Amino acid sequence: MNTLVETISRGDIILEFSYLLAAIFFVIGLKMLSHPDSARRGNLWAAAGMLLAMVTTLVLHREGDPLTTVKTGNLIIILAAIAVGSVVGAVVARKVKMTAMPQLVSLFNASGGAASALVALIEFSNPENQSALVTLLGLVIGSIAFSGSVIAYGKLDGKMKDIFAKWMSYVNLLFMFAVIAGVVFLMITNAPMETKQVLVYALLGLSLVYGITFVMPIGGADMPVVISLLNSFTGIAAAMAGFIYQNQAMILGGIFVGAAGMILTLLMCKAMNRSLLNVIIGAFGGGGAGSDKEAGTIKEVTVTDAAVLLSYSSKVVIVPGYGLAVAQAQHVCNEMEKLLESNGVEVKYAIHPVAGRMPGHMNVLLAEADVPYDKLVEMDEINPDMPNTDVVVVIGANDVVNPAAFDDPSSPIYGMPIIKAYEAKNIIVMKRGMGKGYAAIENFLFYDEKTRMLFGNARDSLQKLVTEIKSL
Repeated sequence: MNTLVETISRGDIILEFSYLLAAIFFVIGLKMLSHPDSARRGNLWAAAGMLLAMVTTLVLHREGDPLTTVKTGNLIIILAAIAVGSVVGAVVARKVKMTAMPQLVSLFNASGGAASALVALIEFSNPENQSALVTLLGLVIGSIAFSGSVIAYGKLDGKMKDIFAKWMSYVNLLFMFAVIAGVVFLMITNAPMETKQVLVYALLGLSLVYGITFVMPIGGADMPVVISLLNSFTGIAAAMAGFIYQNQAMILGGIFVGAAGMILTLLMCKAMNRSLLNVIIGAFGGGGAGSDKEAGTIKEVTVTDAAVLLSYSSKVVIVPGYGLAVAQAQHVCNEMEKLLESNGVEVKYAIHPVAGRMPGHMNVLLAEADVPYDKLVEMDEINPDMPNTDVVVVIGANDVVNPAAFDDPSSPIYGMPIIKAYEAKNIIVMKRGMGKGYAAIENFLFYDEKTRMLFGNARDSLQKLVTEIKSL
């Protein structure tokens, strides 16, 4: 018997050590994710940490009585769920297009939030659960992450439109205070457990509705911020679930995800000159007030003239946007960049913090095309060079180069820092048409005296430019 107890004790020590080792793997993975060249390896390190925690938990975890392992029936269900999830995840990851990556991230956030909320819902009535506050926070945060991420997916995929009105801000604040009041009441009430369970389901419904109303009004450049915030919520909810089960791996993993997501959210808010509360209450909507400015005249450029202008420039800056992702033009863009550099042209990419539909969207897109990381220059670093830039090539970007951000107080993006493409000596804008950007507002950069429009699919236009540059 003593030998068995000693074996179990050693098993517990090994289990705890495996959680610590998994946490170290998570840290290494997060560190590697900060650079595109090492991001793939970072994912593998983090995945190895999660696999280690899962395997050791299944093998060494004891239920209640220290001599009782995980029940066989439960183990079969767990392994079946892991198998199904792994197959579905592998298929989706291989088939998803780069343009749909933000939608996939939203679905991941939603699934993580739903799992944490369900854990909290189940464990609230468990007599052995001594973490009522943590359980309620997991329920609320997980529910908001779930419903908010589902709405974000719908908006990013074009299935839903922004619903913006000034009163929505007050509605969101009302829901926020109602959720907080619900948590406080459940903590202090002496009502029977049956009554508390009814109230918990009411809190669940209230949190789900708040997640919807919180995301519905948000549009334009705020969507990447919201995706990052929802990702942070999912991590925090996972940490709450870890506290419920006193599982160090879940706690540490959730804290890492939550902290990384929150830091990224705050950095993007700072880059956009917006407060986090301003984003959360839905103060930014698509559309916005119209401008009194006259549009002016559009001037087009031929492929030949554009190729000549680029080839005989000293410095060219490329501003990538969602249109580049839609056209899957990153590889052709990289080819054009190499051609120009072979002609002695200095080429850099100007990266706005919220370009695309999720944080780091353009960095990932260009890294996929093997664009050197040192050529990707952040907005604050590239803007001082704009007056000395011969040509700025805007490919599918809109709101992040829109001068309305600084000269039109009626614009919903007023005050948002932008890439100052308008300061360059020449501007070439590649677009399929004159459609407005994600914020649904007019971009007067297109009517600038220095701007020339090159209409067409971005990949086709870039391919024509590459052919023309080669013939010069």
